[in-house]
Amino acid sequence: MVEITAIENILNSKIQQQSALNERFLFTSPETSLITSGCFKRISQPLLDNTGNQVAFQQALREQFRLARAAGITRPKVVGAIPFNSYQPTALFIPEHVTETDREQLITQLRPYQQISLAEVIAQQAFPDQHHFTNMVSEAVAAMKRGELDKVVLSRLLKLSTRAPINSTALMARIMEQNPDNYHFHVPLSGQEVLTGASPELLLRKRGSLFSSRPLAGSAKRQVEWGDDQEIGERLLASQKDRHEHQLVIEGMTKVLTPIATQLSVPETPHLVTTSKLWHLATTIQGEINQPNENALELAGLLHPTPALSGYPHQLACQLIQQLEPFSRDLFGGMVGWCDDEGNGEWVVTIRCARLHQQLVTLFAGAGIVPASDPLSEWHETGTKLSTMLQAFGLH
Repeated sequence: MVEITAIENILNSKIQQQSALNERFLFTSPETSLITSGCFKRISQPLLDNTGNQVAFQQALREQFRLARAAGITRPKVVGAIPFNSYQPTALFIPEHVTETDREQLITQLRPYQQISLAEVIAQQAFPDQHHFTNMVSEAVAAMKRGELDKVVLSRLLKLSTRAPINSTALMARIMEQNPDNYHFHVPLSGQEVLTGASPELLLRKRGSLFSSRPLAGSAKRQVEWGDDQEIGERLLASQKDRHEHQLVIEGMTKVLTPIATQLSVPETPHLVTTSKLWHLATTIQGEINQPNENALELAGLLHPTPALSGYPHQLACQLIQQLEPFSRDLFGGMVGWCDDEGNGEWVVTIRCARLHQQLVTLFAGAGIVPASDPLSEWHETGTKLSTMLQAFGLH
C-alpha cells in the first residue's frame, strides 16, 4: 500500500504551502510504482571510472547496501538519476523507507494537488534558438553524407522563468494526470533542485534473470481527429527514414545484449505506441541474462546511452554532440529509476522532463538526425516533444 496516511496528513494541513513530495523520490510504471521517505545515503560516484568500467561503482553500491541492511533497512533500494555522460557524478540515494504501490493509486493520491496554482511563467528562452538548432542539424546531416556516422541525436533546451518557485508536487500531479500511461519520476537533487517528468521509454527492466527493454526511435505528432491521427501513425510505420533511424537503435542494442544473454528475442519489425502528443516506433526486446548476479543498474549502464539518445556509432555520435550542442546535457538524456539489493529494478530514459530550481524551469527535448532529416522538421519535432511538459504549465 502507498503511504496514504502521510499524504493525507499533508493534504489536511495548509495545502497551498505544502509539498507532499518534497524530498521524496517517486517512480511509476505499469509493473511497480514506488515512493520513498528519508535518505540513508547519497551516492554521487560516477557509474563509470576513467577506464569505462562499472566495477568500482558496483563494489561501492554493494557496500552501501550492506550498511543499509546493518542499519535495519530491509531489502534496500538505490533510486535516482544517472547523467547522459556516465563519467559524470550520479544523483542517487538509498532511502530509509520505500513503499511499493501501483500507478493508479499514486495518481489518485496526488490528484488534489492539481488545485494548487503553478507560479506564472513570465519569460521563455529557447537555447539554442531556431537558427542555431537548424544549423546544427544541417552540419550533422552533412557529416553523415560524408560517411562519418549513421545517426546522431541533437537536443535543445527551453528555459522558463517563473514569478515564484514551482511547487513540484502540483506540477507532478498535472504531469501524471495528463500522461497516465507514461513512466513518471520525481527526483530530489541537491540544492533544492528537482528533476521531474513523464518518460515514454523503458531502458531496462529486470526481474530475477529475465530482462526487457522498449526503445523508441522515430516519431510523429498526433492529430486531434481520429482518422487523421490513425493516418499519421500508419504513415510513420511506413516511413523509410524513421524505420532506418529505428533500426540503427535496435542493431546497436542487440550488439550489446547478445553476449550477455542466454536467450534474446528481438522482433524484426517495430510496432506503434502513443503518448498524449506523439506516435512512436517501438520494439520490445526480451531476454534472459547469463550472469544472474548482475543487477538492473549494471545492465542498464551497459545499454546507456542507447543510439536513441546518442546516435550510431555511439562514440562518434557523442563527439559530434559535444561539438555541436552549446550546453552539457547533465541529467537530461540520462536514465532514472531504481534497483534493489537482489538485482531487480527498472530504469527509463530521462526525456519529456524538466529540472526545477527556484524560479527557473529547464525543459529538454531531442531528435534523431539521419541523412534524410530536414532541419526545420526536426525543430518542430523537438517542439512537439517539449509540449508534454509545457502542457502541465498550461502553455503550448
